[in-house]
Amino acid sequence: MLFVFDASNSMNAFWGNQPKINTARELLLKSLKELEGQPDLELALRLYGHQTPIQAGRQDCDDTKLEVPFSGNSIPDIRTKLLATRCLGTTPIARSLEKAGSDFPEVDRGPGARPVRNIIILITDGIEACDEDPCAVSRALQAKGIVLKPFVIGVGLTESDRYSLQCVGNYFDASTPELFEHVLKVVVTQALNSTTAQISLLSTDGKPTETDVAVTLYDQKTGQARYHIEHTLNDRGVPDTLTIDPIFTYRVVAHTVPPSVRENVTVRPGVHTVIALDAGMGSLSLRMGGGPPDGSTVSCIVRQKGEMQTLLALDMGTTQRLRVGTYDLEVLTLPRTYIPDVTVEQGRTAEIAVPRSGVLNVLPSAPGPGSVFLKKGDELIWVADLDSKAARNQFRLQPGQYQVIYRSQFARRTELSLTKDITIESGRSVTINF
Repeated sequence: MLFVFDASNSMNAFWGNQPKINTARELLLKSLKELEGQPDLELALRLYGHQTPIQAGRQDCDDTKLEVPFSGNSIPDIRTKLLATRCLGTTPIARSLEKAGSDFPEVDRGPGARPVRNIIILITDGIEACDEDPCAVSRALQAKGIVLKPFVIGVGLTESDRYSLQCVGNYFDASTPELFEHVLKVVVTQALNSTTAQISLLSTDGKPTETDVAVTLYDQKTGQARYHIEHTLNDRGVPDTLTIDPIFTYRVVAHTVPPSVRENVTVRPGVHTVIALDAGMGSLSLRMGGGPPDGSTVSCIVRQKGEMQTLLALDMGTTQRLRVGTYDLEVLTLPRTYIPDVTVEQGRTAEIAVPRSGVLNVLPSAPGPGSVFLKKGDELIWVADLDSKAARNQFRLQPGQYQVIYRSQFARRTELSLTKDITIESGRSVTINF
């Protein structure tokens, strides 16, 4: 594993509360410490931009040097060199990569030889400054089989600078010092592990186009979560490649709603594995009709067709991605609104509108028991009770025909019960007095 480290003048710029070189150096040294004693691993360090200062607009495009050659015990020398490094010159990325191809020791690649993986990790805060093409150099090194696709860590780069480096290799953006530590750890882990996989979330037509879903890979045997990632499509619109441990058998869960699950997934060491899950999705959009919102919050219970278990609860006025399928909705209006057989189709939005509530105010002459009923033909369906101790009751009701029954707490005879019919309209307030 060869670290190609940017020591150009721009690394003196402050990043957070200290120069970039200080942060990058400290975190790289921390990662190297964790690699001490790693079997079958040799490290080396190439620096660029550290020998010749930029003077009067002139730059030294040959300012790149293998400072610490490969060995199984190179970490102390790398530490010493990094601590003594001063950032002076320009950014000759292409030339550094070209010379890096000769930094790796010759190995026996014949039949029966042990496999060797040559890895470059480029850490830079700038783009090529010497009018050369680092992307072409990287492609040539890979085509010759000298190195695997390099890893590139961009240290606080602009959007356009990031784009120009993505063709060099597996690009990781470290936009903040805190993110740099995480990115460096991810890169080193991937560099050491040669088993790759991609998780294809399939739409209903079998294409791996679904994304932006959290995915967890559990150890099938113990249930322990081994990897938890947010699914991503890369720049080419295909599922991004992961590096995972081939030791485990996995239970893969895509956290769609409801979840998409695949059991007993195995990966072969050193072989790229495609893990496909059916995950076709559409959307459910809920809204209250009849004018502007009145400030009240109404929730909706979503269940899979024919099931009693609640899948999730959504507020009206929101949109949620759901797996393709049929759902039953229970909107917690007063009275409840039941909407069965709502179909969510691939890539489409099922729009559900519920009438906006009206307001019923009940003002009795004195507190007392009573109830509100929905009138359905000749049938009265209980909706809510009056508060028998309150001087005023208010209800948000769905549009319809209602009847309110009431008896004063001072009336001790049944025939003194009072009833009133009322019509509730969306967005309107009605008051009845007893």
